[in-house]
Amino acid sequence: MHSRLINWFKFSSPATFYPLAGRLVPWFTWGAVLLLGVGLYLSFFVAPTDYKQGEGYRIIFIHVPAAWMSMFLYLVMAGWAAIGLVFNTRLSAMMTSSLAPTGAMFAFLALWTGAFWGKPMWGTWWVWDARLTSELILLFLYIGFIALKSSIDDPRRGDRAGAILILVGVINIPIIYYSVQWWNTLHQGSTIKMSGETSMDEVMLITMLIMTFGCWSYAFATALSRVRCIILERERGTTWVQELIEKEEGRGA
Repeated sequence: MHSRLINWFKFSSPATFYPLAGRLVPWFTWGAVLLLGVGLYLSFFVAPTDYKQGEGYRIIFIHVPAAWMSMFLYLVMAGWAAIGLVFNTRLSAMMTSSLAPTGAMFAFLALWTGAFWGKPMWGTWWVWDARLTSELILLFLYIGFIALKSSIDDPRRGDRAGAILILVGVINIPIIYYSVQWWNTLHQGSTIKMSGETSMDEVMLITMLIMTFGCWSYAFATALSRVRCIILERERGTTWVQELIEKEEGRGA
């Protein structure tokens, strides 16, 4: 058990995590392509028409996974931020920086598709609904984190400030999730509950899960690709990066 912990701990080093991320990226990329391709086909051509919302409901197969991923990625960032503050690991800050743009993209996609769905269903593109507003705050947290890290010249100070912002903002995640229970909102309640209960048609549920796993694969493919670039930038003065560059140049020649 102790040796296993040591083996996992070695991946906290950017030098050992860099090649691991390189091996994982193709798997997550192809997984995203396959799952999203199948999921989109099921979404638009196989899933039955909703008896209340008609064909317009199909946007939820993009909207719901995007909203889930926007919250999930923020929690992952918060986990890395906490590890970075406690153990002072360089990789933790690099991972939070690599996840933030993808999380912001999913938050924006959730808001945009929500507006696209809300216009025909509610008669308006936007309402200051508790869930919509808290999701908008999440987007601002992502953007604020990216802007904060960019505005601080000292990487270590920027890492610490960014980690604190992430951990303070994590309080918004349960607000998003429980907003439909705590307040009277226009947003419908969850059809898929943590208890496993669901009121969705089986085909709709399978399609939703496939799209969710597709978004998950995409998120980690992009984050791992981005963290490799961040590692090379932040570690460019180290011996192992110089050796890697020389090796790549030798192959190119």
